[in-house]
Amino acid sequence: MIPLLSSSGSRHALWRIIRGLGLALALIAGLAGCSMVKLGYNNLPEVAYWWLDGYLDFSDAQAPRAREALARVQQWHRTQELPRYAQLLREAEAQVGGEVTAAQVCSLAAQGRDRIEVLSQQTAPALAALAQDMTDEQLEHLAKRQARSNEKFRKEWVSPSLAERREQRVRRLVERFETAYGRLEEPQRAVLRQKVELSTYDPQRALAERVARQADLRQVMRQIRSLPAASDEARLLAAGLMQRMLDSPDEAHRRRQEAWLSENCALIAAVHNATTPTQREHASRRLRGWQRDFTELGAAR
Repeated sequence: MIPLLSSSGSRHALWRIIRGLGLALALIAGLAGCSMVKLGYNNLPEVAYWWLDGYLDFSDAQAPRAREALARVQQWHRTQELPRYAQLLREAEAQVGGEVTAAQVCSLAAQGRDRIEVLSQQTAPALAALAQDMTDEQLEHLAKRQARSNEKFRKEWVSPSLAERREQRVRRLVERFETAYGRLEEPQRAVLRQKVELSTYDPQRALAERVARQADLRQVMRQIRSLPAASDEARLLAAGLMQRMLDSPDEAHRRRQEAWLSENCALIAAVHNATTPTQREHASRRLRGWQRDFTELGAAR
């Protein structure tokens, strides 16, 4: 269940820019194999650096500071958060052998979301420091890259017909479920398709919120530039931005997000309950492997 919880469509559009500063660490459980978890985690600061550089086009002076900030976030995360992830995986393993309710799935999702919130706040000082010396040209580069990313999202999720969007979502969810459970059979795929058809997820509204949060990011970075280096006000501005990335200031959108999350929890529970004992044992082995990897990664220095 964990790879699916970490990939909820109701949140993905809000995580883009802060992902590069460390939020991707919370999604590492979605990788396909145990060795890939270790490799992905250990290489994540470098991957995140190049992802951020594509959006911000670091100068020669900024690049080493960005790398150092990412390394510090990962070291904190390795020692403080990975043990908590292992515990969350143990809780999931305890449930995966039997049937589950949507409420149980949402409880695990809420715990995962708490870890993401802690991580996002931990990255706030890094974001404040990063924004301190951004140039007008870099912020313009960021806006252009965001626009390109939004256009890709529009082509993939807004422009296609409803039937095409549903089919694409089914394909992606099948891949995620099969990461944990092994191959899904047709009756299980039918349950998945039925739940997707009932979904109220609206990519047009998700895109509008995404654009708003991107504009919020650029505005906060401009505000921070005018403040003294390492000021408390700069850190507070960055922390507020991080919180808005997770909890939209738009009350109507927050209600939609909660509805989408509830639907995803029901979808996961329904598909899980349609799986066979063999598939559940496969998922249990996967979860134990991820627990072992997180434990070993957390112990490494």
